[in-house]
Amino acid sequence: MSLHTPYHHGDLRAALLTRAEATLREVGVDGLSLRQLARDTGVSHAAPSRHFRDKQALLDALAVTGFERLGDRFEQAVTQGPITKRLQTVARAYLRFAVDNPELLPLMFVRRHDSTADDIQQVVDRAFAVPIALIAEGQAAGEIVPGDPKRLGLTALAALQGLATFIGSGYTADYDSEQLLDDLVGHLTLGLLPR
Repeated sequence: MSLHTPYHHGDLRAALLTRAEATLREVGVDGLSLRQLARDTGVSHAAPSRHFRDKQALLDALAVTGFERLGDRFEQAVTQGPITKRLQTVARAYLRFAVDNPELLPLMFVRRHDSTADDIQQVVDRAFAVPIALIAEGQAAGEIVPGDPKRLGLTALAALQGLATFIGSGYTADYDSEQLLDDLVGHLTLGLLPR
């Protein structure tokens, strides 16, 4: 939806979230307001409040949609084959998502979400179910070190997030990002192998 395309019918909540994410990309969290969102979508200034009681509720909803999309990417990335190959495809899916959504990702991982928003934790659990299940499967097959699969996944995620931040900032411009990902996944995989 372009900035000048007024909202006419259909799912207003979805239209508001789409416009909010575009605004987030353009001007960041500080430039996001429910009033401006109403103007941009061509609805009354009160219309967004029917779906989001305040800006934090809007940010929480953006985080939820981000985790839903990330979970979908993980599910689409799962292939057949050896655990290490499957983990590589999931790692690539995360890195691409992180690089494609540099404004949304920090919002997803901020812990200021409304404590009553159980849907955020549920969608986070769903999003990371695929990589955690792959780690557990690898452990059961003796291909990955023992330990808490979620903790191992968190360590790998932190490394991937760091690489995504470097790529997004241009810090790694002298290197091929796919090769950097291959290097990182190779090192992570070696670290996960039983000793």
